[in-house]
Amino acid sequence: MSGIAHFAIPACWSAWALYWAWSARGGKPVRRHESRASRAAHVVPLTLAAALLAAPSAPGWLGEPLGVDGTAVRAVAIVLVGAGLAFSVWARRALGGNWSATVTVKDGHEIVRSGPYRWIRHPIYTGLIAALAGTALAVAEWRAVVALAIAVAALWRKLRFEERWLLEEFGARYADYRRQTRALLPFLL
Repeated sequence: MSGIAHFAIPACWSAWALYWAWSARGGKPVRRHESRASRAAHVVPLTLAAALLAAPSAPGWLGEPLGVDGTAVRAVAIVLVGAGLAFSVWARRALGGNWSATVTVKDGHEIVRSGPYRWIRHPIYTGLIAALAGTALAVAEWRAVVALAIAVAALWRKLRFEERWLLEEFGARYADYRRQTRALLPFLL
């Protein structure tokens, strides 16, 4: 990572992390939560992906450049990170007290259809994937491609687990919502 991206991208992630920690307070009480092993199944890969992206270098082929560089590439990377993180914050605000870092069912849990949830069932993950893709573009090494693939796989696994619980909790109402929206990208996925 070089140029302004060297400072802008970590600053965006730091501001996002501060907001994320601050806004974690005040959620609804939890009625059901995933096991520690289940949580580890997505937290460990996401941590590995973050470490690959944040490391100053990587050994062997992981540290080989992708061959994408330049001012325009860095600008696109910064926009992807900023827009992705902003989108995830918008989604988090729309969820309100229903949000949790772990897969849970809360007392008074509801299907949120406001904000980005009108179009996408998991917009926080959409925003994070966009931000991670921007970060990977700025890193511009093979380790970034590996990190992005690991993160997408971990988020996809968590998404599937959440969907199973939401179907159990809400039945036909959630099935209808699934038919009307996409998981991650409007009109595509």
